[in-house]
Amino acid sequence: MKYDNITRATFLKRPNRFIAEVEIDGHQETVHVKNTGRCKELLIPGCEVWLTAPGTPGRKTKYDLVAVRKSNGLLINIDSQAPNKVVKEWLQTQGYDRIVPEYTYGESRIDFYMERQTAGGDCRRFLMEVKGCTLEVGGIGYFPDAPTERGVKHLRELIKARKEGYDASLAFVIQMDGVKEVRPNIETHPQFGEALEEAKAAGVKILFLTCHVEPDELIL
Repeated sequence: MKYDNITRATFLKRPNRFIAEVEIDGHQETVHVKNTGRCKELLIPGCEVWLTAPGTPGRKTKYDLVAVRKSNGLLINIDSQAPNKVVKEWLQTQGYDRIVPEYTYGESRIDFYMERQTAGGDCRRFLMEVKGCTLEVGGIGYFPDAPTERGVKHLRELIKARKEGYDASLAFVIQMDGVKEVRPNIETHPQFGEALEEAKAAGVKILFLTCHVEPDELIL
């Protein structure tokens, strides 16, 4: 997943979840933050950030903030739309006969529904929910970085789907180099940790999808 253009900037402050103030070549600019999570350990005044300019007509902000250099030197992609994009690219190489993004199941929209014909002529049905991981502590990834009732709801749907015969999985896209495992951030949202354990026990597969990050791309 590659960005068409990328600009380096210095982070100044984040007035709310959706925007940030940055400095580009000596002038201050308001930019859109493509992640509504807290990112408190990442977006620290003075840190290096990377922006892309989508060029969408009528936008209030010219740039999207998509990556940040953490204080330990780790480059982290924080674009919340990037995980689904790289997973879609990956799924298209995995031999599925049908891939449907944003699939309505139960009371939720699950990120991907897939089908694959078996040698015996049966149709295996798959559901996959995708979560991006941007929180790193001591070389381990953690999710979520803010409470996510939606995330718990998705796990409940995957448990239900597994009982109905689907192959169900939760895929963590680790949006940084060198991290190979994601653990539930139970200090921030204990209910997510409980739901994750219930999902594992029900047979929901937990995938850790590792990535290489450059300022202008995310490679799964």
